[in-house]
Amino acid sequence: MEAGRHRRWLVSLCVMAASCAIGGVARAQTSDGGDLSFELVDPKVLRVCADPRNMPFSNEKGEGIENKLAELFADKLGKKLDYVFFPQATGFVRMTLGAHRCDVIMGFPQGDDIVQGTNPYYRTTYALVAKEGSGLEDVDTLEDPRLKGKHVGIIAGTPPATNMAIAGLMSDAKPYPLMIDTRYDNSAQAMIDDLTSGKIDAGVLWGPMAGYYAKKAGSLHVTPLVKESSGPKLVYRIGMGVRAADQNWKRQLNKLIQENQGEINKILLDFGVPLLDENDRPLGVEAAKKTP
Repeated sequence: MEAGRHRRWLVSLCVMAASCAIGGVARAQTSDGGDLSFELVDPKVLRVCADPRNMPFSNEKGEGIENKLAELFADKLGKKLDYVFFPQATGFVRMTLGAHRCDVIMGFPQGDDIVQGTNPYYRTTYALVAKEGSGLEDVDTLEDPRLKGKHVGIIAGTPPATNMAIAGLMSDAKPYPLMIDTRYDNSAQAMIDDLTSGKIDAGVLWGPMAGYYAKKAGSLHVTPLVKESSGPKLVYRIGMGVRAADQNWKRQLNKLIQENQGEINKILLDFGVPLLDENDRPLGVEAAKKTP
């Protein structure tokens, strides 16, 4: 989970305390929407917490995966869509969701208790990106001996770095920084540029980033890393994040996810996200059209 995505795992904030602090503001809201008026900033508006420069997930132009998902949900809810933009660094949750300035973070890893998570709406993994014809296209584990002696790009501090260290790949690896200023730097794009120019032989990226940037570059192959036998498992479920007290809102989002899973999957696949089923098998286009 490079750039903004992994920073969510590093934030150490207590949303519950923030929610309690602004509880009076929430209770002051009234509308025709029923119980949700006690939970949402404005029941007539879908207010999304997002990073203004964090492609492929979100940007101010509305071009990212989570922008498109927000548009879908706003349409289904019959609400106006609005954003509160804030860089996804330390303070993101506190300054957005926790401050009651917005009501949902469109993508959040399951198991991260900084926020309350909805049901997951996709399952994906870190992936190996290699050039077509490199002989590495079918490498599906970092323990594969074909990676020995290869220059493999890795975002420093991410889970697969541990797997690479166990596999003895770090001495030849090229690290890219995790914490960057997204106004000026993009570690995922830098890795892809080095791969296409031949400076590295392969790269390991969080699945949505791997699929998106490989698709933009062309002639690159993305292989989900689902067969790791040592080190951390690299597969994660992604849902949405809401405040700890927002039970009705969470239930409404869960219902939207269930009813619109086919359309959600299409958006994800359009961006090149390597989707997995519950058995770690790639979810093809036809299977992704089906709702659970």
